[in-house]
Amino acid sequence: MSISLARRLLAEFLGTAVLVATVVGSGIMAQRLSPGDTGLELLENAIATGGILVVLIATLGPVSGAHFNPVVTAIDAWFGGIDRRDIVPYWIVQIAGACGGAILANLMFGLSAVTIAQDHRTGSGIWLSEVVATCGLLLVIFGLVRGGRSNWVAPSVAVYIVGAYWFTASTSFANPAVTIGRTLSNTFAGIAPASVPGFVMAQILGALLAGLLVTVLWPHHSLVAAVAIDVREETR
Repeated sequence: MSISLARRLLAEFLGTAVLVATVVGSGIMAQRLSPGDTGLELLENAIATGGILVVLIATLGPVSGAHFNPVVTAIDAWFGGIDRRDIVPYWIVQIAGACGGAILANLMFGLSAVTIAQDHRTGSGIWLSEVVATCGLLLVIFGLVRGGRSNWVAPSVAVYIVGAYWFTASTSFANPAVTIGRTLSNTFAGIAPASVPGFVMAQILGALLAGLLVTVLWPHHSLVAAVAIDVREETR
């Protein structure tokens, strides 16, 4: 059944908003519960983010595909998963949702609605980390989808993000919309606006690399192949 663009956009807005509210809110909570212990704060932040990703993808995936991420939308359109005319509307609501989620988190913890982040995250190691984090995320998503194992996407993405929090120097933003949203909270998860262009460029590069790798590793969608086999058998 075809789902209207309006319903899909609402799902993308809500999903991205809740995702960023979780990232920012759990970061604030971690700072308050474990002050001075950065490692424990990061662990708490990572677990909360992974947990909410399972729920959001499982719940909203059937509506919009549960992208919540402009580079996921772009690569999905590349492989024909959504109409290319829907790319920009998806991007708009994802960014709006990310900003709304950060504002919501600030308000829930008694902060000003907008507190511009001051944490500068920059440098070649950070940017390389975002290339790796984004490429890996997209390989997980589209490798599973094109391999006919879409039911594994929700838990796999969650586990990947929790792991990537720890093995990348950038703590794996891997999402331009989330990156922009996190500039609106000067808390544990915040990123200074001046650091955003470097992050987004690295994320775009990671997405392009992932698109090429997916094309090589999974050149055909397994479901398409299965249908083709069934058709051939029926015509014999």
